[in-house]
Amino acid sequence: MALTETPAAELGAAAPDFTLPDADGRTYALRDVAGEQGLVVAFICNHCPYVIASIERFVADARRLQAAGIGVVAIMPNDWDYAPDDAPELMPAFARMHDFSFPYLVDESQDVARAFGAVCTPDYYGYDGDLKLRYRGRLDEGRTSAPPANAARELRDAMLMVAEGGRAPARQLPSMGCSIKWRS
Repeated sequence: MALTETPAAELGAAAPDFTLPDADGRTYALRDVAGEQGLVVAFICNHCPYVIASIERFVADARRLQAAGIGVVAIMPNDWDYAPDDAPELMPAFARMHDFSFPYLVDESQDVARAFGAVCTPDYYGYDGDLKLRYRGRLDEGRTSAPPANAARELRDAMLMVAEGGRAPARQLPSMGCSIKWRS
């Protein structure tokens, strides 16, 4: 597992359009998953210890954001020949186990991950209601464990600021995780 940190993002960039299936074959387009107040796109997978350590916090924050009119979608970008635990047939069980309230999509070609510039799992992108990038950073201070009790919920708080008509904080700390397993 190679620890990778997300690079700085071009805030204000438009969300790349996509149409992807979930593991059951239902397809979702960018506009299908966007909320009126914005969208969070999370590149995650089943096997990454950074995802596993933070998934319950992400799911809880996703519910709060969805209640505020912000759509949430998770996308699995990995080559599952390299990482068999990320195979599409295992994704629904992972989503059920963690009680996802949002679609978990398969990026088999990895074209969507490349279009976004995703580099690791987890990798978070927050867009406003016009689908312009306002946040690319970490979920919170936790890495492989829970953050301190008084830690800011950075992704959640930034996106709530965006939904309320404000801007996300200027200081955005990068997400860190396992590098995406790219197909050769």
